[in-house]
Amino acid sequence: MRVHGVSDEAEAILAATAADILRYFERRERNDAADLLAETLLVAWRRVDDLPSDATGARMWMFGIARTVLLGHARDTARRSRLADRLRELARPAGTPDADQLLDVRAALARLPGEDAELVRLVHWDGLSLAEAATVLELNASTVRGRYQRARATLAAQLASSVGRES
Repeated sequence: MRVHGVSDEAEAILAATAADILRYFERRERNDAADLLAETLLVAWRRVDDLPSDATGARMWMFGIARTVLLGHARDTARRSRLADRLRELARPAGTPDADQLLDVRAALARLPGEDAELVRLVHWDGLSLAEAATVLELNASTVRGRYQRARATLAAQLASSVGRES
């Protein structure tokens, strides 16, 4: 494959070094090795005028570019990881109940009639108002208010009895 603007000699050096660079990346970042090689070759093609004329110098030059690409990849990966951690922390509601409490709540919800359980989920899990939940459930707002009060009372009683059994 002929690359526009790259001499035959430079293209031959880049091609000859590509397999070694790929192995370099595979030993360090197996899943991203092909992408890292592509990025390295792109940088090399852009800077082809800096390519040393001797084979050893050219090989070392390519490994230098590969190392820089790998370091950039590691920085980007760490940055994305930190951002994901911050987003998870922001998305976690304050005072998240422990696993046993969640199991108790899920079990109590499962004992409610289906539409009442869905109403409680819409309000407490999805953050909808009673009026919005009424729209989603295609019910009258006053009907939803009554069902919600009844469902809350039932849940409270079920959860109180499950806490009493554990003590």
